[in-house]
Amino acid sequence: MLREFADRGSVTAAARALHCSPSAVSQQLRGLQSEVGVALTEPAGRGLRLTDAGRALVARADEVLAALDRAESELDTYRSAPRGRVRIAIFQSAGLMLLPGLLGRVAAHEGLEVDVRDVDMTPPEVPGLVADYDIVVAHRDEHAPEFRSERLEVVPLLREPLDVALPTGHHLARRRRVDLADLADERWISVDHGFPVDDVLRSLTVRTGVRPQIVQRINDFRITERLVAAGHGIALMPRYTMDTRRGSGLVGRPLAGIRAARLVEVVCRVGAPARPAVATVIGELRAEVAVLTA
Repeated sequence: MLREFADRGSVTAAARALHCSPSAVSQQLRGLQSEVGVALTEPAGRGLRLTDAGRALVARADEVLAALDRAESELDTYRSAPRGRVRIAIFQSAGLMLLPGLLGRVAAHEGLEVDVRDVDMTPPEVPGLVADYDIVVAHRDEHAPEFRSERLEVVPLLREPLDVALPTGHHLARRRRVDLADLADERWISVDHGFPVDDVLRSLTVRTGVRPQIVQRINDFRITERLVAAGHGIALMPRYTMDTRRGSGLVGRPLAGIRAARLVEVVCRVGAPARPAVATVIGELRAEVAVLTA
């Protein structure tokens, strides 16, 4: 208002330009004068004029308002374009599966950056992680409760089947599918209690009556792969994460007559996908999943 008063020469003209009453302009000028502690205007005939201090502040007002205009313009680019830093928490095997491709995709967006942390998360820990990260890539047994909260948004990424990992020399390795009953006497390598793969094993026990003999609990799937390849046990492994390339020493076989899978989902605060940067990263995650599962 001080700048408009200086430009237009009177309270009435400033009020007309700002679409308010002259008394509102006068009140704001008095408030500003009280705040800075020095007279900004003085009587001049029937009106007012700026004091020397007023003229000095007007010059600074131009600089301040120009800076605000530049800041607003820059914020507009963040509102309309995928710019800025997106913080991501991702569980390890999803990082193994998705991160190389995702980082390559993000690099194609100028001004967009991601800050990724691998987190060994169980489903109950996911809502707490949302407080610290823009995107949490989480997993759960497909039969487990959904991530439900009025404060969370969930974007499905994929349903990843869980196959039985067998050493290539195993007597069941030539079968296209294996029955859980045929594995009743096998030594199993699972993950810690509370993680989705262990949840699936426990749910299979309930549904089939076959209780797996778990001899090791390892959360790093790459370690588990090496143990299975060396003949130290078998494991339930995510299909797209497991390394079954020639020379790996592993084969993956689906369970016969049983649907076993984990769901991989993006979990974030309500409204977070409205931010272009977050929406773009989610879109690139989905694009990477589409290539992976094609």
